[in-house]
Amino acid sequence: MTRTAEERQREIVRVARAAGSVDVAALAVELGVAKETVRRDLRALEDHGLVRRTHGGAYPVESAGFETTLAFRATSHVPEKRRIATAAAELLGDAETVFVDEGYTPQLIAEALPRDRPLTVVTASLPVAGALAEAENTTVLLLGGRVRSGTLATVDHWTTRMLAGFVLDLAYIGANGISREHGLTTPDPAVSEVKAQAIRAARRTVFAGVHTKFGAVSFCRFADIGTLETIVTSTLLPSAEAHRYSLMGPQVVRA
Repeated sequence: MTRTAEERQREIVRVARAAGSVDVAALAVELGVAKETVRRDLRALEDHGLVRRTHGGAYPVESAGFETTLAFRATSHVPEKRRIATAAAELLGDAETVFVDEGYTPQLIAEALPRDRPLTVVTASLPVAGALAEAENTTVLLLGGRVRSGTLATVDHWTTRMLAGFVLDLAYIGANGISREHGLTTPDPAVSEVKAQAIRAARRTVFAGVHTKFGAVSFCRFADIGTLETIVTSTLLPSAEAHRYSLMGPQVVRA
């Protein structure tokens, strides 16, 4: 049975999100169409902000318009997130006071931080605080506030007021979307305020995120690309795209 263009494109998005990327030649065989038809479908999907094309294929753009739960994030792109977290933790340098954002990748960064020297970690994330609470040489400061059920992180004025009283050496920040046009974005205004305040409080800021976040745009903008010292992602982000971000100021590390 011949599929319509809409049906093909829906299937391409499904496969891309399940596998992390798609290959033109493989899709052509799977869908029973010419490679040029697949390329046309990918161009249409890119125009709609659903994929980013690469040489010979494409990868999905994460939907930044809504938040997934922490439990879901712990099952999505896990090997990639672990590589990113390890690379991000290696950027600690001589920092002694560190903010670790909410989210699964920041949690993995927290777990990868060194335990052999004194370190103070400030976080709004209950899972991050729990992961480090018994770590030797690590002091954990959990920011108070309203706890969001999906992410188990605190927000609102209590949280931002505590953050405003700190001067931090380094902030590890996540986002729902990162784009050259709109910077770092997230759907929830309360979360956006916490992230923005953490960046204001920190001397250095490192963004860590999987390749599907690049090109995605959400509702609340909280930082420009130029405010970041480093972007840490994976080799699944094409090198040409990574270079475009590096031209805006930050170093880009692909793990």
